[in-house]
Amino acid sequence: MEIANVNIKECTQRLKDPSWKFARALVPQLEGHILELTDDAGVTGLGYVHAIPAITTHGAGARSALDWIRPVLQQRRIDSIASVMEELDLLLAFNCSVKAAVDMALHDLLGKRKGLSVATLLGGRMHDAIAQSRILAIKSPSEMAHRAELLVTAGYRQLKLKLSGDTTLDIDRIAAVRSAAGASTVLTLDPNQSYSCKQMLHAFSKMERYDIALIEQPVPASDTEGLALLTRTLPAAIEADESAQTVSDVFRLVANRQADVINLKITKLGGIRRFMQAVHICEAGNVICRVGAAFGPGLLQAMAVQAASVVKQLPYACELSEHQHLEDDPFESLPVENGHIAVPDLPGGGISYLQK
Repeated sequence: MEIANVNIKECTQRLKDPSWKFARALVPQLEGHILELTDDAGVTGLGYVHAIPAITTHGAGARSALDWIRPVLQQRRIDSIASVMEELDLLLAFNCSVKAAVDMALHDLLGKRKGLSVATLLGGRMHDAIAQSRILAIKSPSEMAHRAELLVTAGYRQLKLKLSGDTTLDIDRIAAVRSAAGASTVLTLDPNQSYSCKQMLHAFSKMERYDIALIEQPVPASDTEGLALLTRTLPAAIEADESAQTVSDVFRLVANRQADVINLKITKLGGIRRFMQAVHICEAGNVICRVGAAFGPGLLQAMAVQAASVVKQLPYACELSEHQHLEDDPFESLPVENGHIAVPDLPGGGISYLQK
């Protein structure tokens, strides 16, 4: 059971809304890569390299890293995931999304060879379906409200508003979305580091009337003391995202009780193994896990759904349905029904590659 061939394919996807924007960047399209690992029995495992410059890396950088590690993957046993990933951490600095693609592909390949889903390889799922939250990109209040109404009609019960750091305009956005979405829809906020701690304290005094459940990374990633102050002070749950880039970051946040919730992503942490390490730290420290958005094709979302399904408790909806607003998906549809994604039962990630 050895890797006989390593293949890399570009995966460029357009957004249905080319003006999609968050506080740090405009994202008109994604330029990722599909990693194919084929073993000596002709079975292929698949992984996705997430490549958004403002979040992970750019396409050319990802491709360069993949070419660099290709020789390391050749002839490796497909069941030696731990040793392969530890070696890659020594040989390749940073490039978490590239390492994540290798880890995904190895889990997919091993699952297919053993006839087991990734969730089963990870110990077995706790959830058969994962509730989904959808993201509202930064737009005018009326445009965000219109989008919110469409998503609620489609069955989503939790929405996340991207904010810009302009307090007055952000409050108008929240008010418009709350009015359009109705009182029963759970609203969360994501300023993407655009507020200082004091600005957030002041702004929330005007936002809380709209029943805000959670605020994701309101302050700069380096300001963990500000994050901790907001966690202790505000009634809404405070979530760390950009402050939780590594497993070590997650450990410090949990050990120091600096957040109520930690946003975990396979692409951000460097693979499924690191993701599970972070989950275990959060669970041991009684800090809530939430599986956050990483834009990409159905393969990436299916892998994240598999991983999310083994997390003991998911009190907040995850963000694994953003593939719904992407074009040019080379994978079969990963359906969202009534705001939930059913965990695929098929071996590996449980989703088929349509374009080879």
